[in-house]
Amino acid sequence: MIINPENVPSWTTSTYPDKFKPLVCGRVKQALENAAGLKNFGVNLVTLTPGSCSALRHWHTKQDEFIYVIKGEVTLITNTGEQILIPGMMAGFPSGEEDGHQLVNRSHEIVVYLEIGDRTPDDQVNYPDHDLIAQPSADGNRIFTDKNGALYEA
Repeated sequence: MIINPENVPSWTTSTYPDKFKPLVCGRVKQALENAAGLKNFGVNLVTLTPGSCSALRHWHTKQDEFIYVIKGEVTLITNTGEQILIPGMMAGFPSGEEDGHQLVNRSHEIVVYLEIGDRTPDDQVNYPDHDLIAQPSADGNRIFTDKNGALYEA
């Protein structure tokens, strides 16, 4: 199936609890996998405006992630530090490796990249810089708790 990104709806919302949402303000996503009818993995076309970031720095217990930079210069932050990625560069994040990662647009230009991840069930997302964990819920969504297990309200 051929996909024209101009025909794929975009969103700027986040499922993070309210206190964390400002950290990803300026991120725009388009779910390309939905446009193609894919079910086993996700592919988002992501745009980051200057000053915005991809997500809170995080790692997954069961899901692999992969990114491919299409446009702009973006800073990849991991446990080992920071590295600039330019168009054509890629990075992969195997599940279960406690290497928190995020992309931050510190440039004055738009950044565009592909974000690819699998949809392994029962994945937990850990956020090493914040008192936050995303847990799977019965309805297939995620619930957010602090590291002691207390539920975040919105």
